[in-house]
Amino acid sequence: MYMTFKYFIFDWDGTVMDSAAKIVNCMQIAAKQSSLPVPTAKEVEHIIGISLKPAIFKLFDIDEQKAEEVVSHYKEAFLAKDTTPCPLFDGAFETLSTLKQSASLAVATGKARRGLERAWKLTESKHFFDVSRCADEAESKPSSDMLLQILTHWNVKAEEVLMIGDTVYDMQMAENIDMPRVAVSYGVHDKEALEKHRPIKVIDHFSELLSFI
Repeated sequence: MYMTFKYFIFDWDGTVMDSAAKIVNCMQIAAKQSSLPVPTAKEVEHIIGISLKPAIFKLFDIDEQKAEEVVSHYKEAFLAKDTTPCPLFDGAFETLSTLKQSASLAVATGKARRGLERAWKLTESKHFFDVSRCADEAESKPSSDMLLQILTHWNVKAEEVLMIGDTVYDMQMAENIDMPRVAVSYGVHDKEALEKHRPIKVIDHFSELLSFI
């Protein structure tokens, strides 16, 4: 029997939305258009979860001006491809619907606000969440800033909330403030890396979250 919670904070890309392939493709396009070495899928997957510009600095040894160029090309590529929405992971919509009946839900994401709002609109999922923090509103993961802002909004303590994510950055941001956490195995970081940050559980399917209410 697991602990039960009334508050859940979700990472978005790779946790709720199956968007990793699109992110990888757009970053590779941006690199090519910026005349930079094209990173491998694995290299891009490793930086998914942190905010866009810090991610770009991790991928490329470039200055601020060049980073802005990559950001611009990435956003153009993503917007062009975003006419076809990425799907939510299997069982996510139904599970969020059930969780919402007895718990408060939030999103803490490396996406910009505009990107999250667009994803919500395309998947008709905004109504599940009563608060969210994005890359342009807080320090990048693995800083706990997003989580702390959400805790303040809810007026609750870290131990009352469950954080769910697919990357070590998600696990670190929760671990830093002793927030209980669950990792998902179907995202971009492998199970072994995630388990180093002592999640309550590593789940293989989104619906397994129902055991925490």
